[in-house]
Amino acid sequence: MTSDFDNKSTNGSNSPYSDLGAGDLIEKALSPSFASVLCPRAWFDPAKLHPTVSELVYWRDPKKSGVVFGAIFVVLIALTCLSLISVVAYTSLAVLSGTFAFRVYKAVLQAVQKTTEGHPFKDYLDLDITFSGEKAQELSNAIINYANTGILKLRRLFLVEDFVDSAKFGVFLYVLTYIGGWFNGLTLIILGAIALFSLPKVYETNKTVIDQYIDLVWGKVSEINAKVTAAVPFLKKEKAQ
Repeated sequence: MTSDFDNKSTNGSNSPYSDLGAGDLIEKALSPSFASVLCPRAWFDPAKLHPTVSELVYWRDPKKSGVVFGAIFVVLIALTCLSLISVVAYTSLAVLSGTFAFRVYKAVLQAVQKTTEGHPFKDYLDLDITFSGEKAQELSNAIINYANTGILKLRRLFLVEDFVDSAKFGVFLYVLTYIGGWFNGLTLIILGAIALFSLPKVYETNKTVIDQYIDLVWGKVSEINAKVTAAVPFLKKEKAQ
């Protein structure tokens, strides 16, 4: 049984991008296929993600994924207690303190051992972390396309172009009022980060079973929609004149 979430698993450790610099990786991430990342379904198909992103969310390297997830989680938790400016300042200060101390340590070590190893962060300083204006334009175009699509969908929903779709949207908004009463925006972001680093891996591990339930649920939903539309004639979509 085929699902929309058909998984084409790839191993990030054998990625063809493993020998590219930071600038190249940024440009690869901003390729036209980057637009697919904006679609939630793309996160359940590692083939549609940048190899680096796929490695992280699918835990190909548990240590690396753990560090990234831990850092994101700590920052988000800190934002619940401190202001954004304070979190940025403290995080930056902690990073600067670490790099400064390591730089001093290596300088003293080289002086004592009388070696000429050079700057300890030379490899990182030489990395090209810039990306071209062309890639930035591609990214902005992808965002604009999704924004335009969203605006058109909202227009047809609010102006009741189709009764069933607008009714579903109304139910969705009603549910959101309860979600808004239970959680604030930052809490939802924290839950989203947890889901991002857990659900794709869970789906990959239990793909067959989950696909069966997804197909079953969507089959029932489609059946109910068909019955409701047939029972209430004015809910049928009007044919284009």
